[in-house]
Amino acid sequence: MKEQAKKFKMMYMGLGLIGLVLVIASYFMPMWWVALQSIQYPKSMYPKGIRIEFKYNGVYNGCEGVREREELAMDAGANCLIEMNKINHFIGMYPIVQGVNDLDELGNHVPYPIYAGDKIPADKIPGALKTLDKIMRYSHFIFGLFAVLGLAFLFIDKKKLSWAAILVAFAPIYFLLIYVYYLYWYGHHLGLHGGGAFNGIKPFMPTVFGEGKVAQFTTMSYPYIGFFIGLAGMILMLLSLSLKNKYLKSLK
Repeated sequence: MKEQAKKFKMMYMGLGLIGLVLVIASYFMPMWWVALQSIQYPKSMYPKGIRIEFKYNGVYNGCEGVREREELAMDAGANCLIEMNKINHFIGMYPIVQGVNDLDELGNHVPYPIYAGDKIPADKIPGALKTLDKIMRYSHFIFGLFAVLGLAFLFIDKKKLSWAAILVAFAPIYFLLIYVYYLYWYGHHLGLHGGGAFNGIKPFMPTVFGEGKVAQFTTMSYPYIGFFIGLAGMILMLLSLSLKNKYLKSLK
């Protein structure tokens, strides 16, 4: 019985530790990407389209190919996050909340950036965007807590601590739920100018996964490396939980 218990313990701790490392590592990686393509953004200049990438802590420019072109190095349009906001601005969509990736040239926090001349008064900033900004900016504290809970689950071997393992394991699911909710929110709040600039554009659900169409733009939205790393970590954490339950039963 002791040998069996020892075997289960080694297995749950090994899988759980790898799973925890993967979940934490996903924090530093892009989780999802979105790109827009149209004839006014030729692939010779924007090989990936107007692309942005989402992490737990913010939204980032995803146009590496454009940045590498010397003739565009000083062109603000080479930053696809800025380009995306210009497009969104045209249909009355609020600027993308950038999380920790929102410092201006002086290093000041600019949670609701100004694009195309729009300045949103502080009292007019939607509460949903303020909440999103806080989630992104304090996400490192959340992952610090995940690390503590994950280690507690692994090294306090006389208690199940199932809730701790599950709370940590489902990190990529939390990301996906928040991502989907805010896609819906942005697509259903086109009132930056008191209404959309395009006649006929009504509130819509942006593409979550796959390809779609908005006005003259083809939209693409897919998970990226961080999401897959996080999912792998989730699976390993849940397997570890199952093995820990077997370990605790073998002690009886």
